[in-house]
Amino acid sequence: MQLDIRHNETKQRYEAYQGEQLVGHLDYEDLGNAALLTHTEIDPESGGQGYGSELVTGALEGFRQQGKLIVPQCAFVTSFLQKNPEYLELVHPNQRGQLGMEERENR
Repeated sequence: MQLDIRHNETKQRYEAYQGEQLVGHLDYEDLGNAALLTHTEIDPESGGQGYGSELVTGALEGFRQQGKLIVPQCAFVTSFLQKNPEYLELVHPNQRGQLGMEERENR
């Protein structure tokens, strides 16, 4: 079952719902033209089903639609980005080298 990813601007986070049950969230801090991605959490009972990746994908697409760059601080998001370089353009240029992604950008 695909998750419903919702942007909760008030709490500055993206939330993942399965039906009406909240199964995870990705927290961020709004920096104006960028977002600092601070924490991703999936309910332990819902773990191992790919929900984390689905949540991060939905959040990144949301930031793309808003025209925001991202500054990943969360280890899960960093790992996701390293496996999914198609989202590299969303990472703030100053952060790309720190993620070990600079080389991929030029390929």
